[in-house]
Amino acid sequence: MNAYHPHAYARTDAPLRCERSVEYDVFARVTRALTAAPSQRDTAFASYVRALHDNQRLWTALAADLSQPNNALPDQLKAQLLSLYRFTMQHTPKALKKEAGLDVLIEINTSVMRGLRGGPAA
Repeated sequence: MNAYHPHAYARTDAPLRCERSVEYDVFARVTRALTAAPSQRDTAFASYVRALHDNQRLWTALAADLSQPNNALPDQLKAQLLSLYRFTMQHTPKALKKEAGLDVLIEINTSVMRGLRGGPAA
């Protein structure tokens, strides 16, 4: 995804958009690509790989942010998100080898997006 920037998860000082909105937008972009990826797996494998790679980059940036001492999220939430990060890192190679699907990754991202919007995490 060309629009994804490695620092897109980083904090922003933009006065018109809150952090949660920016984070939601990044998750939405990556999740849309993951949703489209299964149909590309056999016909446009590079796009399939890019979607998975961008998802890994997002989760790696999230994990790095969560590990910062000034991260204000509650410890339990940080631990839960880091657990999802570890799962994502373990599941992605299986998806790349066509041993696993993407539904669970999409579900995880969608759940995080609901949390960022203040909805039920499911």
